[in-house]
Amino acid sequence: MVLGVCGGIAAYKSVQLARDLTRLGARVDVVMTSGAQRFVQPLSFQGVTGREVLTDLWSGSGPARHITLGSETDVVVVAPATANFMARAAQGRADDLLTTLLLATRAPVVVCPAMNEAMYTHSQTRRNLMHLSGALGHQVAGPGVGPLAAGEGEGPGRMLEPEEITEHVGRALGLESTWENRHVLVTAGPTWEALDPVRFVGNRSSGRMGFALASAAWRRGARVTLVTGPTFLPSLTGVETVRVESGDEMKAAVEEELPSADVLIFSAAVADFRPEMMESRKLKRSRKGEGMTLRLVPTTDIAKSTMEGRKPGSVALGFALETEDIKENARRKLQEKKFNLIAANSPLEEGSGFEVDTNRVTILDTEGGVQELPVLPKHDVAEKLLDRLANLVQDRE
Repeated sequence: MVLGVCGGIAAYKSVQLARDLTRLGARVDVVMTSGAQRFVQPLSFQGVTGREVLTDLWSGSGPARHITLGSETDVVVVAPATANFMARAAQGRADDLLTTLLLATRAPVVVCPAMNEAMYTHSQTRRNLMHLSGALGHQVAGPGVGPLAAGEGEGPGRMLEPEEITEHVGRALGLESTWENRHVLVTAGPTWEALDPVRFVGNRSSGRMGFALASAAWRRGARVTLVTGPTFLPSLTGVETVRVESGDEMKAAVEEELPSADVLIFSAAVADFRPEMMESRKLKRSRKGEGMTLRLVPTTDIAKSTMEGRKPGSVALGFALETEDIKENARRKLQEKKFNLIAANSPLEEGSGFEVDTNRVTILDTEGGVQELPVLPKHDVAEKLLDRLANLVQDRE
């Protein structure tokens, strides 16, 4: 990877970005503009990457540096990308090593703007950004909204955090034509069915599997909508997240997205029952005595009740969490809910189910096929499931 660093105060965050990318296994060559060197010393980047920092277009060592860098790199990330850099890049200038490299490479380019709000919202900067992302096909990541440099207040123009930029780099490297321009709808997490203003009926789902699927689909190039019940997981970079609480709220959110969704992934652990009545006040022991009877009624099956609203030609993946007769129950759900694939697992098996970072699933399809996966990290399970969905999408084409 090539990390281009321009002259802005956000350059201090680029040291962490270089470290993060290196720790992920990348070979990171840092190219610094003359302005960047006024904010951060090249030695800081060399210390976290273990590689020489490049600053001089006119280096006499070996072939032209911009040519070798351009041909060898898998992705170019410019963070921070200043207004001056974006203006020069949009014009096709080649007056330093970084801009010359951009003309010499055919690798994907990720541009991370960082500047004062007034500069970012200026019409000329907006035109430059549109040209970079449109005609030149660069991926623009950010900017974020938040505190700017001292005395500049808050607003748009803040460079994304290193972990967010890392996700955009993953997307630049992972784009697949099968997923570009596709809308993927994912449900995740539990639902909470209120008993009173304090208590609810729910389950132990953490949402990790659904979040892993949503993130992986976005990295492959899809537009992803994640409808999630209550979870402590942070929002995902690039993913439109709709947070709900009850099953009825999740159903309404799903129905709104269904007409445009090309791929449906029903991974939420929707509560099967809800209290027949919700009390308006907290239930107190002093009023109920030592015990109480709670009547539960079935909730709406979201996947089944929304089948008619699915986009023609869409494909659907369901999940079946079972404690007995796993394959038989999963096969029944596959047919009843008209899924194309279903991933079955058991919460009783070590390394599978709720509140863990791993899962072991069995994938069943409509042709009678069965694929047993070993215990894997949930992000690896997500990639394997998306591979299967990609094959179905391609077959539909």
